[in-house]
Amino acid sequence: FVSGDPNKAVVSTQSTGMCGSISGMVAILNSCLVVASMWRYAAAACVTGAAGYVASNSALFCGAAEGKPFPEIKSQHSLVAKHVTKEKWDKLSGIETATSGFTLGQAISCAVDFDNQHCGIYAGDYDSYKDFADVFDPIIQEYHGITADAKHTSDMDVSKIQGNVHPNAPVKSVRIRVGRSFNGFGLSPGITRQQRLDLEKLLISAFSNFEDDLKGDYYPLLGMEESVRQQLVDDHFLFVSGDPNLISAGMERDWPEGRGIFHNTDKTFLVWVNEEDQTRIISMQKGGDVKAVFERLARAIKAVQESVKKESGKDFLFDEKYGYIHSCPTNLGTGMRASVHIDLPGWTAEGLNALKARCEELKLQPRGTRGESGGQTGVTFDISNKHRLGYSEVELVQCMIDGVNTLFQEDLELQKKHGL
Repeated sequence: FVSGDPNKAVVSTQSTGMCGSISGMVAILNSCLVVASMWRYAAAACVTGAAGYVASNSALFCGAAEGKPFPEIKSQHSLVAKHVTKEKWDKLSGIETATSGFTLGQAISCAVDFDNQHCGIYAGDYDSYKDFADVFDPIIQEYHGITADAKHTSDMDVSKIQGNVHPNAPVKSVRIRVGRSFNGFGLSPGITRQQRLDLEKLLISAFSNFEDDLKGDYYPLLGMEESVRQQLVDDHFLFVSGDPNLISAGMERDWPEGRGIFHNTDKTFLVWVNEEDQTRIISMQKGGDVKAVFERLARAIKAVQESVKKESGKDFLFDEKYGYIHSCPTNLGTGMRASVHIDLPGWTAEGLNALKARCEELKLQPRGTRGESGGQTGVTFDISNKHRLGYSEVELVQCMIDGVNTLFQEDLELQKKHGL
């Protein structure tokens, strides 16, 4: 794991597991460039686990839910600003969910803390979507473009996929991931320390039951040896700490305790444990065989589900309207992101704005290969499905395959146009 983001409030607690003195906290915070903006994180972090890392929801919403004033929402153009009215706040702000004691104030902490949010809300557990439905429902409907009476259908039948990425397309790799959560545990923003540890223990046991090409090893982040850490970094498998949104939403509490990474021997199947979601299940490989990656993913999801259910009786959280439950409402439905890294020199010459517009027409999303906010270098793009909710997994993978093939054929013509 990697720390060092100036937005992260870190307090040394090796000896007692409690926050140090105010003077000690100020000394640490003074070493950062953003003392004033991050004081609320340190002030909100009253208790931490033995791991020695502190990160919590906004200080504005710590403690009892009742009696909190209507907050100033910095992200004035966010969906939270639009749908969290004072009337709704007065009605819902005193509610604490049954599973993890989560509040509406905690749910909207990102929109309160930052001015750059589009959505700006997270769920602390499945209860959040029901207890705060007056807020979540209109946000979800507007973001995903669904109706109030919509139903979600899941379909992982790989035999329904037609064709594959063209063999001549310059695809470097394929990666498909989904998020999955289990009933009885909070989601990452609200999950309690004990729930997180119990879930990790349950998943470690499930991983030990995997067979054949899914068989592998689990690597807990807490106490990880440097040689293991470096290998995971070299493989681009390691998820890291320091994301300001995840910190504000409370997802890095007790970091890195209860988190880890499983991967199979071939390094084509991964599970992230207790990052933004309870689990992120990932299938990937070099080349452009999307169907093979999707087939492995389907088997992996089933293996995780059946192993946990056999041992504990707990199953994936699935809602008739919103599909598989995730902490971020933008991932509801399939929670799937199916992507390829592909060279598109013709589209690069045509311009990024032109590529974005074409991808919008094809229901795709282009990114740089450094991730969502990492920028673009060279001619290699990450192309993925745009939608999550309202479409089945098969439909989204098919959309990605067809769209990538279209972009590839158009890229050949654009290369001619630009003399490449």
